[in-house]
Amino acid sequence: MEKVKEYDVLVVGTGVGMNVVFKALEAGLKVALVGKDYLGGTCLNFGCVPSKTLIYSADRIREIEEAGRIGVTARVTEVDFASIMARMNKARDHGRSFLREEIESSGKNLDYFHVPAHFTDANLNGPHTMELEGEPGEEFQGQLIRGKKVFIASGSRPLIPPIEGIGETGYLTNESVLELKRPPESLIIIGGGYIAVEYAHFFSAMGARVTIIEALESLISQEEPEIIDVFEAEMSRYVWINKGLKVIEAGREGAGVFVTGQNKNGEKKRFTAESLMVAAGRVSNADLIGAAVAGIHTDERNYIKVDDGLLTNVGNIWAFGDAIGRQMFTHAGDKESEIAWHNATHDEKMSMDFDSVPHAIFAHPQIAGVGLTEKMARHRYGDDVLVGRASYSDVAKGIAMQEKAGFAKAVAQKKTKRLLGFHILGPMAPILIQEAANTIANGGNADYITKSMHIFPELSELIPEALSRLK
Repeated sequence: MEKVKEYDVLVVGTGVGMNVVFKALEAGLKVALVGKDYLGGTCLNFGCVPSKTLIYSADRIREIEEAGRIGVTARVTEVDFASIMARMNKARDHGRSFLREEIESSGKNLDYFHVPAHFTDANLNGPHTMELEGEPGEEFQGQLIRGKKVFIASGSRPLIPPIEGIGETGYLTNESVLELKRPPESLIIIGGGYIAVEYAHFFSAMGARVTIIEALESLISQEEPEIIDVFEAEMSRYVWINKGLKVIEAGREGAGVFVTGQNKNGEKKRFTAESLMVAAGRVSNADLIGAAVAGIHTDERNYIKVDDGLLTNVGNIWAFGDAIGRQMFTHAGDKESEIAWHNATHDEKMSMDFDSVPHAIFAHPQIAGVGLTEKMARHRYGDDVLVGRASYSDVAKGIAMQEKAGFAKAVAQKKTKRLLGFHILGPMAPILIQEAANTIANGGNADYITKSMHIFPELSELIPEALSRLK
């Protein structure tokens, strides 16, 4: 075994890190890829791909249940949970197979180490060296590898709060939930963020009695207050929402589980269900790869610190994706990987514009947003801010759909009408937001959208309608 294997590029993580792998190979460079988990990272294996495949079925169930408002009498007679899960697994397998075939056809310039690895002491081997882990005698165990340029896309994992009895009780996460053979009759979800509300939507549509327990005073607290209010009201029709309760205890009760929540006044409330799911946030994997040993700086949450060009404090080491804990979405990670690679290979540097990252929540109702909230805009620009709102029922297609809850909110700069943010709650919000996302990414103002024709009657009219009401 060579003492140290040298590479032009060392990539840690097989999710968005794969973007750098393929670019480096195209450039004819010698590449080492390190990743102990499934190819494709969180998104393909435990995140967006499987969850949205499942949620699509839930969306159809809600659509059928609510068809009466447009004069259609319909009901769901059967839900084939096994078939839904099989379709989800097929989507995952397809993605994994594609990446595996790409790696196998990459030739001799790529070494893929499907084992855990950690950075070694920077004082001994320099900050760009990792040691491959494994059991004694296993292939590559103890092998040192070094990259002239290192790209960290080590991702994140579920955060498990320090709740008394949680380990003995047993719980689902966004990873283990994908192995269920049947839906639970009742489910408690700890957390009120994206993952929590999306799985609350899915399992309630599957027929489970779902209870959400959130420590904060609102769900999805990063969204616009108006959106949160309407979302909670709509979701409470099919999910029992409990806010301002910190879960302090969990345990087994008969064939099920119990949890105890406590409010800020010390008052306690007990909940029971068949199963428990923890969706209380994410934690960085930087500790698992020993980033600190290499002298790489992390923040108070252990996410890797980077500058606007995704460079860490250590020369020739870049980090992106969930590893930096900024905008933890696959499309953001893809863009960050593109910028990191550019900056590693060009003298003229690029910066990541985190304000232009769009996001969506695939619950019921759907939510999408991009850019600044009104509060953020007023903090940054003071009185130089305009706000416009429009309801789905303000456009003909929304009336035809009998959509009464949905609305859009636009935030713009007063002097220039430059679009600063856009936020939507309602059907097709993740699709509708793209026009606003394009405008913000390109520095456009309201005229960029309102001067173009929008098909009548279609929901896309919601966007210029909100902008026409800026004041």
